[in-house]
Amino acid sequence: MDESFFQTMKLTFELAAITTLILLCIGIPLGYYLSQTKSKFKPALEAVVSMPLVLPPSVLGFYLLLAFSPKNSFGAWLDESFDLRLVFSFEGLVLASIIFSLPFMVHPIQSGFSALGKSLEEASYILGKSRLQTIFHVLLPNMKPSLLTGMVITFAHTVGEFGVVLMIGGNIAGETKVASIAIYDEVEALNYTLANQYALTLFIISFAILLFVYAINKSMVKSEFR
Repeated sequence: MDESFFQTMKLTFELAAITTLILLCIGIPLGYYLSQTKSKFKPALEAVVSMPLVLPPSVLGFYLLLAFSPKNSFGAWLDESFDLRLVFSFEGLVLASIIFSLPFMVHPIQSGFSALGKSLEEASYILGKSRLQTIFHVLLPNMKPSLLTGMVITFAHTVGEFGVVLMIGGNIAGETKVASIAIYDEVEALNYTLANQYALTLFIISFAILLFVYAINKSMVKSEFR
């Protein structure tokens, strides 16, 4: 395995870790809101959150590419005001990954909040806890499996992204070339040995992550019934 292999894998997992942490911060308040609100706009908001599940990655990547391009008003504003160029940059990959992986974090957290019911939250309010205290000290500790599922699925999904990262990041070694792009490149070059190294590494890590999640969730469920 050469240095470029480790560089690409490091970049891949760095992207996945940053995306997961940011989406956790977004997913908790958004998942809580969606589990509680009775607003008439809830279906529209849920549809927007879920769009990446049904929208082809190339479509989402194309529109993000247009939006982030310095030739368009939004991209030009970012460039002029903040000296921030999101096209063919790691920062652009992070933002695109956040948008593309959003439902994989929000849905498990929303389901976790919904499964707790109202009684636990109401009991916390009766004891004088604020809403923030209730969320972070009462509700979240009781939905660890949902949080773990959201984090792991988001991480694994980001690791396996292809269409969106190709459209936004291109193929710049050390900056935007992640493992999924590297596999495609090596297959095109008929370098199946290196392509297999990337693919097998992702396969083993993905399997290990899922095995860990299922094992942890099973142990959590058992402990709740003791």
